[in-house]
Amino acid sequence: MKPEDYDLEADVAWCPGCGNFSILRALKMALADLDIPPERLVLVSGIGQAGKLPQYLKCNYFNGLHGRSLPAAVAVKAVNPELTVIDVSGDGCMYGEGGNHFIHNIRRNPDITNIVHNNMVYGLTKGQASPTSQPGFRTPVQVHGVFEEPFNPLAVAIALGATFVARAFAGDIERTRDILAEAIRHHGYALVDIFQPCVTFNRVNTFQWFRENTYYTDHDTSDRMLAFEKSLEGYGSGKFPLGIIYRADGGATFEENLSIYHRDATPLWRRRHDPGKLKALLESKRML
Repeated sequence: MKPEDYDLEADVAWCPGCGNFSILRALKMALADLDIPPERLVLVSGIGQAGKLPQYLKCNYFNGLHGRSLPAAVAVKAVNPELTVIDVSGDGCMYGEGGNHFIHNIRRNPDITNIVHNNMVYGLTKGQASPTSQPGFRTPVQVHGVFEEPFNPLAVAIALGATFVARAFAGDIERTRDILAEAIRHHGYALVDIFQPCVTFNRVNTFQWFRENTYYTDHDTSDRMLAFEKSLEGYGSGKFPLGIIYRADGGATFEENLSIYHRDATPLWRRRHDPGKLKALLESKRML
């Protein structure tokens, strides 16, 4: 496969210079590296600028509600474990509205890749602060500046037992490509938080700002405690680490733990079902 095999003629609605263009390019390159055919690929997204990405990529896709993409992604994987399932969302959609889904699907360990475009602002709804906005960041809503502690997705994911946690930067397509490929290849839940500058509504956390405030880490990624310490860097002082922060054996996935697959690995959509049994079950529960 070549990156061009995933090209799709579409009217792209992102602002010129948006970091999303780089993420889209890096994802196409990673998919080509892994030789994943478009018909075996499913992207699921929520609402927001990041949520538009599947519409610009040749694949199967489902656009869900704001913050509700993960349940759909997990359901797709559960019904057909043979598919490559990628959830694409933004920092507001995934860490704000979708915070509970983010937390509990890490615990379930579905075999999906969770890509989050993190621009530290709500880019679709005109620039209010997001869960990852930095203290002091001023917006038309937060006129005196953000005073809440920023949400730390990497630390949360590692604390909850995620076995692949990484951070990338949209300004470095090649390294982002490699990180995405490793995440998709991982067996189990994989989080890739991508710093993605919003050129319209965030004039603070620009491409230059991210270059000056990040560095590529080179540590033992199998050491969970060290990885957790790395995930705290950049919050209060120091630079944010980029790269794979934590990686371990993914263990049994959500789909593998479902009893329906214990004796028969046939995907649910391929199985023949007797509607009479379902009707009988529903009738047995009917209130008299």
